[in-house]
Amino acid sequence: MKSSDTSTAAGPLRGVRILDMATVLAAPFAATLCGDMGAEVVKLELPNGHDPLRALAPVMGEHSLFWKVTNRGKKGITLDVRKPEGRELFLKLLPDFDVLVENFRTGTLERWGLDIETLHRHNPGLVVLRLTGFGQTGPYASRPGFARIFEAMSGFAHLTGEEGRPPQHMNYPLGDVIAGLFGAFAISTALAGRARNADGSGLRGCEVDLSATEALFRLLDPLAAEFQHMGLARSRAGSRATYTAPSNIYETGDGHWLTLVGSSDVTFMRLCAAMGRPELANDERFITNAKRIAHMLEIDDMVTRWCASLPLSELSALMERHLVPYSKVYTIEDIVNDEQVKARQAIIQLPDADLGEVAAPCAVPRFKGYDMPIPRTGPAAGEHNAEVYAAAGLGADEIQNLSASGVI
Repeated sequence: MKSSDTSTAAGPLRGVRILDMATVLAAPFAATLCGDMGAEVVKLELPNGHDPLRALAPVMGEHSLFWKVTNRGKKGITLDVRKPEGRELFLKLLPDFDVLVENFRTGTLERWGLDIETLHRHNPGLVVLRLTGFGQTGPYASRPGFARIFEAMSGFAHLTGEEGRPPQHMNYPLGDVIAGLFGAFAISTALAGRARNADGSGLRGCEVDLSATEALFRLLDPLAAEFQHMGLARSRAGSRATYTAPSNIYETGDGHWLTLVGSSDVTFMRLCAAMGRPELANDERFITNAKRIAHMLEIDDMVTRWCASLPLSELSALMERHLVPYSKVYTIEDIVNDEQVKARQAIIQLPDADLGEVAAPCAVPRFKGYDMPIPRTGPAAGEHNAEVYAAAGLGADEIQNLSASGVI
């Protein structure tokens, strides 16, 4: 990847322009993922620059690392669309964008006079991504939503934790970033559909209603069918999988943790060979996945004792020799030092005016034939006001007056 301080990359979405007026994480992450693929993203904040993400840890002094990496590659403008002058300027900007991203509570844009009909009247081809906790309809539509709420209501948290112990959340807003992934997918899908369905009168936009809770539940594919037809309500089982065996996290003899999977018949055979117990592969109790599930505690006990008897280095050598899928459970220190991560440049350094460089994950996925520049970190509040508003036809005096009156 080449380093660049511009927000437009030579990626598959080059030429797409996105106006991101969302706050915190889920919807802005959707826009950032599109930016990684080459879209030009303009980040719109209120003039006070008080997006809650700027205060979400990690914050180093006055620098929000979360903001810098999550809003990477974006241009930053400020605008108070709640004021009449701000609304007028917002609608003036709108025709220059392909996508609008928002995540305000249902009904908020309508109260500001920015209902979907008004938006499409000013830009008939506009794709509007509306990402909320529960969607635009239903009895919960107006409820506030946060990642842990989505994780709890989707059933995700119910599956996380030890058997017989309370459900757990992970120490990261997983619900937000998963919703953001669905948001980026929705934007790309809508743009593809818009291009395919364009008629002689021009591009036709659409409104995308994305519920973050539904996004998380969508990942739990078989649970509803499992409950409907088998009367089973899947619950917590620690790190042990209850749908295949063996699959768990095990402690090594020298105090490391590793995960391994021996679920298919062939893989289980390889694991047995690595353990020095090839006969187990032909044991009637373990000969199919269904039978291994029925005897998973016995298998787990054997694998646990084997892992505890050897240091990580020996276990790794045996499993690599026998092609057993495994990994040490990595810390971030392990990740940044891993030879695969280094070889693929999976961690990139974002140019930053305050800190010089900020480490961040690379763009995913990689498209062959595209030369993807490295984006700069997230913008300061209103950093690109002069550039963006001048391009919209405002003079320097107008921009200054709008700033003085708190509109931008």
